[in-house]
Amino acid sequence: MKVIASTLNAKYIHTNIAIRYLKAYAQPDFDVELAEYTIKDPVMNIVTDLVRKKPDVIGFSCYIWNIEETIKVIKMIKKIDPSIHIAVGGPEVTYDVADWMNNVNEFDYIVIGEGEETFKQLLTELNGTMNMENVHGLAFRENGQVRINPQRNKLDLRELPSPFRFEEDIPHLSKRVTYIETSRGCPFSCQFCLSSIEVGVRYFDREKIKDDIRYLMRNGAKTLKFVDRTFNISRSYALEMFQFLIDEHLPGTVFQFEITADIMRPEVIEFLNKEAPAGLFRFEIGVQSTNDYTNELVMRKQNFNKLCRTVTMVKDGGKIDQHLDLIAGLPEEDYDSFKRTFNDVFAMRPEELQLGFLKMLRGTGLRLRAEEHQYIYMDHSPYEILGNNVLSFDDIIRIKQVEDVLEKYWNDHRMDATVEYLVTKVFPTPFDFFQEFGGYWEQKGWSRIGHQLEDLFKRLFEFLQSKKIADLEIAEDLMKFDYISKQKYKPRKPWWQPSFEKSERSKLYQSLLENPIQLGEDFLSLQLNEKEIYKHTLSERLSFDIEKYIKDGIIEKRDSVLLAYFDSSSEKVSIFTGTIHD
Repeated sequence: MKVIASTLNAKYIHTNIAIRYLKAYAQPDFDVELAEYTIKDPVMNIVTDLVRKKPDVIGFSCYIWNIEETIKVIKMIKKIDPSIHIAVGGPEVTYDVADWMNNVNEFDYIVIGEGEETFKQLLTELNGTMNMENVHGLAFRENGQVRINPQRNKLDLRELPSPFRFEEDIPHLSKRVTYIETSRGCPFSCQFCLSSIEVGVRYFDREKIKDDIRYLMRNGAKTLKFVDRTFNISRSYALEMFQFLIDEHLPGTVFQFEITADIMRPEVIEFLNKEAPAGLFRFEIGVQSTNDYTNELVMRKQNFNKLCRTVTMVKDGGKIDQHLDLIAGLPEEDYDSFKRTFNDVFAMRPEELQLGFLKMLRGTGLRLRAEEHQYIYMDHSPYEILGNNVLSFDDIIRIKQVEDVLEKYWNDHRMDATVEYLVTKVFPTPFDFFQEFGGYWEQKGWSRIGHQLEDLFKRLFEFLQSKKIADLEIAEDLMKFDYISKQKYKPRKPWWQPSFEKSERSKLYQSLLENPIQLGEDFLSLQLNEKEIYKHTLSERLSFDIEKYIKDGIIEKRDSVLLAYFDSSSEKVSIFTGTIHD
């Protein structure tokens, strides 16, 4: 019997751990072939590839991001060869099972909840007596009627075989994200999250996990992401794993975790700040809302002061990048409340701030009680909200405008100095800047077209001109600084008009050749000759002392010069500022 476990990932760099657990658990009785695609692949290409493999059974792993495309694939496969048995599983189809079976006739079976043992028992029955009543946690049809068998007891995770020991995965480990589970379940009850439905937390065998990590690193894995809902729920366990990863990591490896920040003890952060190499760890922290009433309504316990303490301590340590999440559209959080939430969190200056929108996931308490807050939401995945009793559709559209420019101008860190200046010196709050710029961006139609790096600078400058902000030249100088400092090579055509005429630049360079100490000891030590200074530098006139501003946050207006030296051998840029005397 030819068996395939398949899924459509969101991106090529992602891998699916679920189908690997299915394959590992089914061995040696069944040899399951893995087949991964992406939601961007043409449906016809996916179908062609799967049908050519001539399978008897295909199991699909289903999530909100892939269910629509997966159904298209399944419907086409069933038209081509109705004899192929189609089983689906995963969080998207585990809830509202009867609804799925009644609405998608092409689903022969739904594997409900944890799938390893259920899928293997399904294969056993398909290969034998076809008595599906023997398979716990399975939905199927019998005489045209949908039957749903009760779910089995939870698996002993310590007994699960490793999902990582497949030779066919080795060539891809260095190019893709590898996902790791060390536990299943979540201790919290957040009503918008599927993890709240499973009671308790179960752990895998930690020594097996360590052996898997050693194996993955030895075979080239570079990015390993732990999918535990709360990695640090057990302080002793988290510390043990952190210590192991610090001791045994290989150069270039990055580990990502979802942590609950307000329960993280200061001594753990102090340990990481002291012992962890820079860049080894990356934390994802779900803040979602700072509105206490909203958090109470969704049964979310959160101490924002302690969360701030953790994020600030980690940031001050300079070792670990942090990705913080917000959710717009939670109960009783109107536009003004969400603005406060955004500003509360942005005040911590996380390396990334993800602005998401509430999704009414099947099976969650919030979806079951949607009428209490007059939620309207998409009928199809991802079930994103369209409004509720305090947040209109127009409000949601405005917040989406914030999301668009936040991603481009903060999370990508193209203009850190400029954005910092604008959100602290020019606009009333960070949210006001991103909202006004996002509205302008949408009005101009820029959200519907692509952008080169230079376009992003030009468009921000055009917006600032339209606002007639005071001290526009300071913002422009900071934009020049941000642009230049991110370049590896001397740009051929900067986005601005040069501030020096050719003769003025020549005069400046002659002055620096005669007296290089004007730009400091570091510039003097370069000992640039005339050819090098003309060929490998870029100079601009500035309206204020940018070095003092970067260091102290103080704007001191005076004519000065910025000179960037592009070292072609190291592909690095060095920036010098100062006052040049005639």
